Amino acid sequence: MTLELKSIIKSVDGVTHIKQTSLILEAGHFNVLLGQTGAGKTSLIKMMAGLDPIAGGQIFMDGQDITKLSTQKRNISLVHQFFVNYPHMTVFDNIASPLKVAGMAKSEIQGRVEEAADILQLRPMLNRRPQELSGGQQQRTALARAIAKESRAVFLDEPLANLDYKLREELREQLPELFAGRGAVVVYATSEPEEALLLGGYTALMDNGCVTQFGPTAEIYRNPHNLASAQVFSSPPINAATITKQGAHATLDANTSWPLTGDMANLQDGQYIVAIRPNHISPNARNQTSVTLTGTVLVTELSGSESSAHFEMGNHTWVSLAHGTHPYQIGEARDFYMDPSACFYFAPDGALVA
Repeated sequence: MTLELKSIIKSVDGVTHIKQTSLILEAGHFNVLLGQTGAGKTSLIKMMAGLDPIAGGQIFMDGQDITKLSTQKRNISLVHQFFVNYPHMTVFDNIASPLKVAGMAKSEIQGRVEEAADILQLRPMLNRRPQELSGGQQQRTALARAIAKESRAVFLDEPLANLDYKLREELREQLPELFAGRGAVVVYATSEPEEALLLGGYTALMDNGCVTQFGPTAEIYRNPHNLASAQVFSSPPINAATITKQGAHATLDANTSWPLTGDMANLQDGQYIVAIRPNHISPNARNQTSVTLTGTVLVTELSGSESSAHFEMGNHTWVSLAHGTHPYQIGEARDFYMDPSACFYFAPDGALVA
């Protein structure tokens, strides 16, 4: 099963919301749309689902042109971040609703609903109404409806965003198993890089209505093709600044420089952009090649077993993310240490150079 987008565009009142986009999404793994709020993830899903018209291009499902087909005729399922269930129906009837609309036999409906309810641990709740359920149970009901329908494509638009942390973690781990082996193209929209990495499969990075990179999730995390991709796939945000390359050295400011090796050392002298993820900036030197960054601590955060510090260094505000608890003091001047082997280097226009 494949879902192919060929040069599709979305335009509203002459303003382009989704720039020309071509993708081939396949069954057998998650297809993640990763981008910040407003990047165009929901718009792209609505176009694929037939909820929003396209201004140009075509959409194919297993080679069939479905561009002009209604949502109902596309045989798709859509799960939102909000708990979209019918309040007057029981959980059973909510799960069964698309099957009844399709005119399926009662015996088959019964079997499909019970199978989906068992997978999502909803069997004891089948006679309840949505208002009698917790938020997690309501979202499980929406997911069960998508599974029972056995759609050719399933669109999950930030389905865990409104759940508490524990429920998010539980469902996030279960999702790949829920749809494994069902033959549907699964498209999952999220703004969280960690979620994309956990789900695996393939990821399309989105920024300002444009897909900046698409490929195996782990591969594009390790090798972003441009600065926009590196910025999308980093949480906390990737640190970036303009450097001057002269000979085999990079200079960030009067107090910060480091030797360059490999392809970067052989590039023409001039200005470039260096970018490095916060987890490669530590409060402690890890080895002799570490580059010292001296800055003033502005904000500190402790999250579980990790400590982050936002620090001001000249005209730049960078972030360090390190394992463990570190006694940062707001306003203190202190040294942080950058691993130069983890740096990405980009041309002024954002293209990767090394």
